[in-house]
Amino acid sequence: MEEIIIRGAPAEYVCKSGVLDELEDKLKSRSITRVLIVSGVKSWYAARYYFPNLKSIHVSHAFYKGQCTVTEISRVTALAKNHAVDAIIGVGGGKVLDVVKAAAYTSGTKSILIPTLASNCAPWTPLSVIYSNEGVMTHYDVYPMSVDILLVEPRILVEAPVPLLIAGIGDTLAKWYEADVQISKLNDPPVALKVAHHTARLCVEEMFDHAEQAIGDAKEVSVSNAFVKVVESIIMLGGMVGGFGDSYGRIAGAHSIHNGMTIAPESHEALHGNKVAYGILVQLLLEQNESEVERLLPFYQKLGLPTSLYELNIPSKWIDQIAQQSTRNEESIHHLRSEKITAIEVAQAMRYLESRGVQQDR
Repeated sequence: MEEIIIRGAPAEYVCKSGVLDELEDKLKSRSITRVLIVSGVKSWYAARYYFPNLKSIHVSHAFYKGQCTVTEISRVTALAKNHAVDAIIGVGGGKVLDVVKAAAYTSGTKSILIPTLASNCAPWTPLSVIYSNEGVMTHYDVYPMSVDILLVEPRILVEAPVPLLIAGIGDTLAKWYEADVQISKLNDPPVALKVAHHTARLCVEEMFDHAEQAIGDAKEVSVSNAFVKVVESIIMLGGMVGGFGDSYGRIAGAHSIHNGMTIAPESHEALHGNKVAYGILVQLLLEQNESEVERLLPFYQKLGLPTSLYELNIPSKWIDQIAQQSTRNEESIHHLRSEKITAIEVAQAMRYLESRGVQQDR
C-alpha cells in the first residue's frame, strides 16, 4: 500500500462564540506582527462585525478575485512578500481559504483561517483545489504542513445562507462513502487508517442524527447544539478523514463525478457539496449498492440535497461528456475497484438517476 503521511489537524483549532476576540493574543504569542488579510467582499461583510481591531499588529487587506487559480495564488503570494508579512489571514469560504493556504506555502508564511461558511472541510485540510481561469477544476495541491490556526466563530456561520450549510452536509456525507470504499478493502489497515475510517463513519452518523435539526436552527439563526455539532462535523471530522487517511481518506467516486461536472458551464452555478452529494449516488450505483441509494434518497429530499442533474440545473445533454471527464485516467473514481470504471457505466448510472427524478416529479 501507499505510504501514509499524517497531517491530522491544524496546529491550533478553536470553535466557540467570541473566539476572534482572542486573535491578537494568538498572533502575539507566535511573534506575528504583520499580517495580510485576504477575503471575499461578501465574506468580509459577514465577518467584520466579529473581527477585532488588531491594535498592535500591522494589517494589510486584499479582496480575492473569485477563484482559486494559479494566477490568483501568485498575486496573493506577491502581496504577502511585498508587505513582508508574517502570516496571511484568510476570511471566507473554501476558495478564499484555498488561495490563502497556497499563498502561505509559496511565500513561506503562516496561515490563519477564519471560515465564514460551513460548506466543506477546506478550513481544516492542508490542500488547495486548483481551477483554470474558466472555472474548470484542474488538480489539487497538498502542502507539507498543516494550517497554523483555525478559528471558527459559530455566530458568523449561522448567519450564512442556509443552502451553503446544506451543501456542506452533502460534502461531509461523501467522507464516509469515499473513505469506506478504499479502507474497507485493506486486510490489516494501519492505526491511522482506522482513525480515518472511524471518523468517516462519525461524519455520516452525525449528519443522520443532527443535520435536519441544524438546518432548521440555521433558518432561525440559532447557534444550537445540533448546529455546532454539524458545523464541527463538516469542518473538523471531514478534515480529519483526509488528515489521517491521506490518499485513502480523501476522494473516490463522488468527487470524480463532481470534477466531471465542471465541464458543463451550467455546473459552475451549483454548489460544490451539492455536486458531491449527487456524486455519492452515482458512486453507489457503480458499486451496485442500490439499497444504500434507496436509504439516501428520502434523506436527501428531507434536507434539500439534489438527487438528479435536473435538480442541479445541469442539462442531461452533458451526461456523456461528464462521464468521459470523470473517468479520465488520473481520476480517483478508479479507486472503486481493480478494473477501470468506464464512461459508459457512469453515463448509465446518471441516466438511471434522471429517470428516478422524472418518476418523483410525476
